[in-house]
Amino acid sequence: MVELPFDQKVLPIPVRAELKGLPTELADIVGAHLVAAAEAMEVDPALALRHAQAARRRAARMAVTREAVAEAAYAAGEWSVALNEFRSLRRMTGDTAWLPVMADCERALERPQAALRLVAEAAELGLPRDQAMEMRIIEAGARADLGQTAEAARVLRRSLAEVERRPGPERIRVGYAYADRLLESGDTKQGGTLFRRVADWDVDGITDAAARCDELEGFHFDLSDSDAAPDDDPDDRTDENVAALGDNDHVDPAGGEDS
Repeated sequence: MVELPFDQKVLPIPVRAELKGLPTELADIVGAHLVAAAEAMEVDPALALRHAQAARRRAARMAVTREAVAEAAYAAGEWSVALNEFRSLRRMTGDTAWLPVMADCERALERPQAALRLVAEAAELGLPRDQAMEMRIIEAGARADLGQTAEAARVLRRSLAEVERRPGPERIRVGYAYADRLLESGDTKQGGTLFRRVADWDVDGITDAAARCDELEGFHFDLSDSDAAPDDDPDDRTDENVAALGDNDHVDPAGGEDS
């Protein structure tokens, strides 16, 4: 929970720069909601989304509030909300970095053809390698959604060949996606072998490849609820926390909703 007033120095410099365009009191409220959203993102995406939306209501024309809503909605599985915000961000910033998550949202909404249209659009733009590999992973998923499993495997096999000798997150993510595709196709031998290689590459734990290897080798452990730490505070006051950050304040909002 972030209380008002708070020190804006906890915010990244680009965010502080955007907030300078708002009145001081309003900037503090928006900034506090953004901090609270970031803090809740991993543990409670729904709460993060409420904080991000509270920030957006007060400064809808700021890219930083739109990005906060997009990322929180994506984490919370609110695909339509996330897609709309990512589209707005792309229009506002012209940044191609949003294309992979936009395509992923289309897949989540069971629109693989729409995802493939974004893949085709991205192919014409000459994306940086990390974005291009993400689009390849999403393309393979969309192909599989359409029943084009052989093409999905081909896309991932070709992509892995391009990055296999280049250490980095792209190799890990493409390798993981291809290993998963091999298992889905019933090729447990090659899939398991590739998962072990990915686990060796993934020293920072970007993926759960090591756990997948354990499962394949029969060493999956399932912790019972009795092993979990007790809840020290059963009184869930998350909605009150959102309100406490200014939902009932009397500050005149700047920037209103987009038309």
